[in-house]
Amino acid sequence: MEQNFHRPIRASHIKEATQEHILLADEPTRAELASRFSLPGIALLRGEFALRHERAGVIAARLRMQAKVTQTCVVSLEPFDTRIDEECELRFVPAQSLPESEGVELDPETLEGPDEIPYTADLLDLGEALAEQLALALDPYPRKPGATLPAEFSGEPESPFAALKARKGGADA
Repeated sequence: MEQNFHRPIRASHIKEATQEHILLADEPTRAELASRFSLPGIALLRGEFALRHERAGVIAARLRMQAKVTQTCVVSLEPFDTRIDEECELRFVPAQSLPESEGVELDPETLEGPDEIPYTADLLDLGEALAEQLALALDPYPRKPGATLPAEFSGEPESPFAALKARKGGADA
């Protein structure tokens, strides 16, 4: 599937002063992304990027993402709407200089740093970065509020040896 949510900007135009960029996906783009991520629909996708030059072509970014997506419940198979409102830290890194993680502050609890996104030809693709962050924010096992498993599936799984025991008439071997 063709990816048409490209919003390129030149890395060399980003200096010490923070630049703000706001992206709002239009209806055809939301439909393409919904298809790409196997979603029934995306009603809203908005990203606010704050970009600043860090060093040697590395661009630090803070992204505030807002989305309203329709997902399919893994329990009831019914569609339901979900709101996503997240902030994350990203780093756009020239492809030839990956990995370049020294000097990056890691979260003390998770030991994770900002996602690093490679770029080439001096172009950052903010649209693709926003799409990727949406994909990461989606619940892989979406569950509609109030959805419950049928009673026959809510108990403990039966031991694989229980069937053998039943065939032997319950006698111990």
